[in-house]
Amino acid sequence: MIPSLAATYRVIAPDLRGLGWSGAPPGGYEKRTLAADVVALLDREGIDRVRVIGHDWGGFVSFLLALEHPERIERLVTLDITPPWGPRPRLSQLALPFVASYQFVLGTPGLGERVLRAGPGFVRLLLELGSGPEAEWSEREVEAYAERLREPARAHASSLYYRTFLTREMLSYSRGRRFRPSDLRVPTLAILGGSSFMSTVLGVDPAPSMRVETLPGAGHFLPEESPAEVLALAAPFLASDGG
Repeated sequence: MIPSLAATYRVIAPDLRGLGWSGAPPGGYEKRTLAADVVALLDREGIDRVRVIGHDWGGFVSFLLALEHPERIERLVTLDITPPWGPRPRLSQLALPFVASYQFVLGTPGLGERVLRAGPGFVRLLLELGSGPEAEWSEREVEAYAERLREPARAHASSLYYRTFLTREMLSYSRGRRFRPSDLRVPTLAILGGSSFMSTVLGVDPAPSMRVETLPGAGHFLPEESPAEVLALAAPFLASDGG
């Protein structure tokens, strides 16, 4: 998606700490700390306000940026992530412990790191389980992820993403102790994959400042699975000056 966006915008695509090519410190994986990292990056680049697109953990961090630093965020697009407050109860949520069981495995000390370093076979399994039925992953794409996770510090950091969320953050966010839908004032577009458990199990409800769109047949990995469809929704929204 970056080349299309770069035709109109200056695009900065940072890896959050511990991921991609960013450093992997031994701690600091609270999601508010990750949001503070992004604010520090904007300060370093001399950027006052930005339009943001965030996926998965990046999407969760983007929500926190909009909620805690609304003066820095003009418009926000999130890709297949729930906001940091609980959705309304649905019968489908009874399946959540099953579909989210991988998070407990990846967040378990020692075990999570070993699983993440297991190689391309496990990475492919995760990608295919999270994708829509039409998605295909090449060996090169799978290896791009597996290569980074072979590093012990990076596998440890990836495990800490889940461990920190499950043990310190999940209940507080899901029970609405920190934020409510009315706290979000930044114009936001939440895009979900129609085959993703974010939409089929959890569900995401519109909020006063948040519109929700679903891409039928797409899974969790929207930037890779459906880049054209995402851009068709995101580009006019980002360009708009309205609410």
